[in-house]
Amino acid sequence: MEKYLANCFDYQKFENHAGLQAVINDVHSRYAVEELNLDEMEFVSAAGMLKKHDKKEI
Repeated sequence: MEKYLANCFDYQKFENHAGLQAVINDVHSRYAVEELNLDEMEFVSAAGMLKKHDKKEI
């Protein structure tokens, strides 16, 4: 399914399909794209899932 969606997004780069563009815009509006800083990267595993860390100060 992910490959299908990626292909749709790539297809839209060459074709200006209004219906597909509406879906793409909706997806982009729900999922913000931002770069993580070095402190935030510490909590992300290789699979991309956020790991929960409880840091206790001594």
